[in-house]
Amino acid sequence: MSSEMGLRERKRRQTFAAVSEAAIGLFLERGFDKVSVAEVAAAAGISKPTLFRYFPTKEDLVLHRFADHEDEAARVVAAGRAAGVAPLPALRARFREGLERRDPVTGLCDDPRVRAYHALLYGTPSLVARLHGYQGRSEEALAAELGEGVGARVAAGQIIAVQRILAEENWNRIARGESARALYEEAVAAADRAFGQLARGLGREYGEAV
Repeated sequence: MSSEMGLRERKRRQTFAAVSEAAIGLFLERGFDKVSVAEVAAAAGISKPTLFRYFPTKEDLVLHRFADHEDEAARVVAAGRAAGVAPLPALRARFREGLERRDPVTGLCDDPRVRAYHALLYGTPSLVARLHGYQGRSEEALAAELGEGVGARVAAGQIIAVQRILAEENWNRIARGESARALYEEAVAAADRAFGQLARGLGREYGEAV
């Protein structure tokens, strides 16, 4: 039974990815607002009701790529740090690892496909607005791992905001024509400064080894 469920899940993920790729291809070619959901469904070879079972909104066709990162910060704090390492140093290390990998979520990726995707995302107001919802859920998930009360919420909000600002700055410079390789050292230095500011502001509870 478990293998059967595993097969269904793999097929679901394959369909999910194929529909999204078809949608993003159309959006890049013609613009997000000029492509209808019905056209995406036809290109993917499925019905419109089936498409909505996978993607509740048109914006989700693009933004699902952020779904895997939605609770990433919370996962790092919950299970992705070594014993004795406080949340903030662990999150800084993860962000720096992302920069080294040229992870698109850090903004430091000049792959032409990623650049085109980011241009679509940040050039479409409805997608930018929807992205804020993902970031809000990231804050909620992280706050739940940091503790209880307004202090945890404030800390989570600051951490997610810093990650967003760093990624946006990297992306803006990539969009202006800089290469990820040339920008890497500056991006690491900027991340270290930003997380250092957070550590000084958040103090021992979140920012130092325990």
